[in-house]
Amino acid sequence: MPTPDVPAPPEVAEIERALHRLTYLSTRARQHERLMALAGVPLDRAAVALLRQMADTEPMRPGELAARLGVEASHVTRTVQQLQKSGHVTRVPDPDDRRAQRIELTGAGREAIARIRETGVRGMQVALADWSPDDLRQLATLFHRMVDDFLAHAAAEEPEHARSA
Repeated sequence: MPTPDVPAPPEVAEIERALHRLTYLSTRARQHERLMALAGVPLDRAAVALLRQMADTEPMRPGELAARLGVEASHVTRTVQQLQKSGHVTRVPDPDDRRAQRIELTGAGREAIARIRETGVRGMQVALADWSPDDLRQLATLFHRMVDDFLAHAAAEEPEHARSA
């Protein structure tokens, strides 16, 4: 494991720089508004993040959603209320504890996230149109590997009490 006094290889610094640029581009308010307009889905960034997380998992409790999104539970509560009013999510009983509830996507929620993803993929396809299929495959493989390693590193650094919560 690298120590803080050993400089990172220049390639690692360049990856960090590229990821920062990519994150900046993808999280700009104007970019989000453009994507939502193209997808025909009038949702804010917090709502989209929650829908994306839920689309990839089983229904879960609001506290679990907050932990996965790395936000306070109150933020999830407000966003869930907004998404309930718009018909994108519903609350269902938790089969493990009938006093608790889980949040589940509705048909409208699944359709919204499908349109958002489809619109994002189309935009990415246009941006990467000059890339060869082999380059795209390699990029996808390396991106997944990188994300998996980031997630493993984050889990290893998480305090024990946070992992068992």
